[in-house]
Amino acid sequence: MVGYSFMGVAHSQGWRNARSFFDPALVPDLVAIGGRDAQAAADMARRFDWQNVETDWRALITRPDVDLVDICTPGDTHAEIAIAALEAGKHVLCEKPLANTVEQARAMAAAAERAQRHGIRSMVGFTYRRVPAIALARQLVGEGRVGQIRHVRAQYLQDWLVDPESPLTWRLQKDRAGSGALGDIGAHIIDLAQFVTGERISGVSAVTETFVRERPLPESSHGLSSQAGTGRGAVTVDDAAVFLARLDGGALATFEATRFATGRKNSIRLEVNGTRGSIAFDFEDMNVLQVHDATTPSRESGFTRVIVTEPSHPYVEHWWPAGHGLGYEHGFTHQAADLLAAIADGTDPEPSFADGLAVQEVLAAVETSAANGSRWTPTDDSTNG
Repeated sequence: MVGYSFMGVAHSQGWRNARSFFDPALVPDLVAIGGRDAQAAADMARRFDWQNVETDWRALITRPDVDLVDICTPGDTHAEIAIAALEAGKHVLCEKPLANTVEQARAMAAAAERAQRHGIRSMVGFTYRRVPAIALARQLVGEGRVGQIRHVRAQYLQDWLVDPESPLTWRLQKDRAGSGALGDIGAHIIDLAQFVTGERISGVSAVTETFVRERPLPESSHGLSSQAGTGRGAVTVDDAAVFLARLDGGALATFEATRFATGRKNSIRLEVNGTRGSIAFDFEDMNVLQVHDATTPSRESGFTRVIVTEPSHPYVEHWWPAGHGLGYEHGFTHQAADLLAAIADGTDPEPSFADGLAVQEVLAAVETSAANGSRWTPTDDSTNG
């Protein structure tokens, strides 16, 4: 694994629990963790039972005892590491968004396609797909339970930047992160909307905003540019993005991604309305899926609150008795277990790098639209990215 911060911790927990709860045909062996800070990487190795530490990712991917490389670093490093790992014959799991630009994402998808011909698998880490309630929503929509889709509403709401004195981090620098709330959290709801509906976003009309344009530098400001003599740095990404979209099946969609929704810590909402019914999900109540069947008599009509903790629900049979809910961390275990199963079976895991590229094309279209007065912008516009 390359990286040892927030996602590194989540992925490490996922690999450990996958071998404990899912009894995979391939058992993950935590061979080596890589990071520039040797002490921080060594601390992660100690806490999560990684066997070795590397301070250069190039050394990590050339190790003969490494079969799979898990990339948990900022977006500006994804393309270089992933392509090199695939060319070295390693399976790859790469955190989202796949890259910082469409050009990088296309190069990664092409490398994944070449590697696939030699049995090398790759997957992008959109872990919210693996929340059991979301996986159930995908099943219900696929079974035709909502009929023809008319509307999709998707929101990802956080508030960790509301304080204008919150320090500048790499997530607020375009050269490191690619974009702000749009790419960091908006990418998730774009993927969820396409995953649950089985349709692709064909065009967008967007607005983005940066509410706080400079912030104090943190005590450790390695790699962050500052305003001369001020101890502050420019925020070069969006704080919020709002856009209208159309799916290729004709449905209308609205998306909102913001880090300024005061009081919302990690609220992910998705609602799909169709001719036969609706489904609705809110991560603040993540073990529940709201389901409406429009074919029932009017006197019985309304949303049913489905508690997604039964053994018959996706992933749940591997965990606790019915009614004992799962949490944020479990999606990373499901991700690891699914990838291990695909490699063992010789099948292509999802979401693929091609799926990651599709999300990247939407992100680029949103930025292009916002920069051009909310002009309607197709997601396949060759000028994007």
